[in-house]
Amino acid sequence: MDTNVSEIDRRLAAFDRRHDPVGRLSRYASGRVKHFASRQILTLSGAITLLVLVSPTVGALAIAIALLGEVVDCAYLRTVPARLRRSPEKLRQISTVTTISGIFQGMTIAFCVAMAWITAPGDSGMFFALAYATGASINAGIILPFHRGAALGRLGVYLLTVCGLFVGEVFRSQGLPIDYYYNLLGGLMMGYMVVIFISYVVAGQKREYGNSRDLLRKGRQLALTNRSLQDQEREARNLALVAKGAHDSVIMSKPSGEIIWTNEAFTRITGYSREEARGKLPGKLLNGPETDRETSEGIAHAIQEGRSHRTEILNYTKDGRKIWVETNLAPVFDHTGEMEIVIAIERDITESKAHEAELAKAKLAAEQGEKAKSRFLATMSHEIRTPMNGIMGMADLLSEEDLSHESRLYVDTIRESADSLLTIINDVLDFSKLDAGRMPIHPVDFALRDCIHGVLTLLRPQAATQQLYLELNEFGDLPEFVSGDDTRIRQILLNVISNAIKFTETGGITVNVKSTQQGSNNHLKIEVVDTGIGIAENRLDHVFDQFSQADAATTRRFGGTGLGLAIARLLARKMGGDITIQSQLTQGSTFLIQLIVAQAEGSTTSPVEPTCDIDLTAVSGLIILLAEDNRTNRLLIEKYLKDLPVELVMAHDGLQAVELARQYHPDIVLMDMAMPIMDGLEATRQIRKLGFTQPHILALTANAFASDRAACREAGMNGFLSKPIRKQILLNELAMVRTPAAQVTQKG
Repeated sequence: MDTNVSEIDRRLAAFDRRHDPVGRLSRYASGRVKHFASRQILTLSGAITLLVLVSPTVGALAIAIALLGEVVDCAYLRTVPARLRRSPEKLRQISTVTTISGIFQGMTIAFCVAMAWITAPGDSGMFFALAYATGASINAGIILPFHRGAALGRLGVYLLTVCGLFVGEVFRSQGLPIDYYYNLLGGLMMGYMVVIFISYVVAGQKREYGNSRDLLRKGRQLALTNRSLQDQEREARNLALVAKGAHDSVIMSKPSGEIIWTNEAFTRITGYSREEARGKLPGKLLNGPETDRETSEGIAHAIQEGRSHRTEILNYTKDGRKIWVETNLAPVFDHTGEMEIVIAIERDITESKAHEAELAKAKLAAEQGEKAKSRFLATMSHEIRTPMNGIMGMADLLSEEDLSHESRLYVDTIRESADSLLTIINDVLDFSKLDAGRMPIHPVDFALRDCIHGVLTLLRPQAATQQLYLELNEFGDLPEFVSGDDTRIRQILLNVISNAIKFTETGGITVNVKSTQQGSNNHLKIEVVDTGIGIAENRLDHVFDQFSQADAATTRRFGGTGLGLAIARLLARKMGGDITIQSQLTQGSTFLIQLIVAQAEGSTTSPVEPTCDIDLTAVSGLIILLAEDNRTNRLLIEKYLKDLPVELVMAHDGLQAVELARQYHPDIVLMDMAMPIMDGLEATRQIRKLGFTQPHILALTANAFASDRAACREAGMNGFLSKPIRKQILLNELAMVRTPAAQVTQKG
């Protein structure tokens, strides 16, 4: 409650600041500047009239003079709020200057009025001038509450101008025609209407000020009253008097629960009059079928125990409408310590409850959407990778045959297209994981130079195909070993450098690497400089957008998903670094990769890449059980293993895999995850229960999510082979079965 009072006090103080002399003058200045354009409607209408009735010269002169006054006035007024904030003690000086500038602006309007009076033909000029002066006077009068000096100064100028023109008319005319008296009377009536209108507007503004401040004051009083209910019992009787004007429902009840008094807000909220409520129990009067019984009983227990209580409860109005109310109970005790009355203050929170329900629905919808997204990606990964397994595998097998030049070209095209499609799938999955925050970083000790050289070695054939050079420059002493996620660092370098190769037609790419040590960390700066097509300056901000390239035309020309750089930057930022770019169209681009890696604790060795040579003695005599429901995948694995001294047994579903495992006692099981009758996870669990020497079980999975791999480990699998399965990777896995490395979970 103290917080509520403090908040109202802050709002009240802010309200008073807006309406004190400094606040009014600041609002006057801001308002005049803000409505500068709208005020020129009167100026332009008058100038156009003079232009039509008198001459273009007179109209142009009127516009120029009127705008001069407005510009001079507003030029100073623009600086007033800042001046007042810096030096509020100079209020009088600033107010005087704004009064003078306001009078000057009024004099320019008065000059236009006089010009219209004198130059317009016949009585039309006099009438037009009076109307123009009336509009200007109203405009000046409505600012009276904000800047009395400027308003009265302008009104004085307009009054003197009109009076002077009427007096001048007496001297200018030899006789005073009857029209003069009509115009004089009309002028007086218009002046009277101006006074009445200004008085009405000023009075309305004062009323609004009073009502607004009174509303804040009453809100503060209500907050103080509610706090007092909890603090002191002797204020209970006074509370009843205050509660009559409260906006919240107030109920006074006997210790036994019967209502003895309610305020008008109670009637407004519930529909029950005070007489209808008197003598009734609040629960029986207001509770309904959907009212929570535990909440209702909690209120009753609080009254019985004589303690304060706050809760939210669903009540029903007289016409059966459901309303949510926040109830605050405060027992009041007499001087003997006996409970005298119970006061309940109830606030209608139906709208906020509805808002909470909407937020809950929105949150649930968002969570369901995220789950649906994950399910979709997992399904698409599986459904696309499964046929990709057949395409890439058969292409690999074809490439081993003695083919004609044209046939080899066809096979190479199939393999390149399949690799491109697999890259797209991996990019989409990686971006989805990063976007959902589900891609962990796994730091390991690794050789920095080997990591960078390995990436360049991998990409040099691609650069050579396009007749591009790919150079590496090392500046300073690079640390030999560092600690970081080498897999993700390779991915960053591959994405950025391959992107540079793709968009470079002549010349080449230079990679500059340097490192500075700060404490226990190394700050790596890797520049990738290309001589490619470059990027226009206005498109640089879009380079790292997802599913986007710097120019739509490049997408059509060079292809790609537009995810590679987005993934690279997200990974860099996840590791505490960043990627930035400098580029000019046709002048090439420079990508700066900044990464923070820790100093390795000791020397380490780089992981040995699988070799292409398989020791046949290592696999000789292996019994391999393949559990795969897809005919193409079974055929592919069979072709991969046809020249090896192994025995291959194939199952079409999980149940058959368990039976064949019991029958053949395989050394290794290649277990597909999604099969009919029994899936791979359950089949693995059943095999692990069999009483023979357990086989090495590898999951054949098309899903790339960590949750899927965790499920495989939990079921008892030893490793993973991700689809599409490449022949060399499969053969390496088989060769490791009879080595200690077989006990280590392999990456698929």
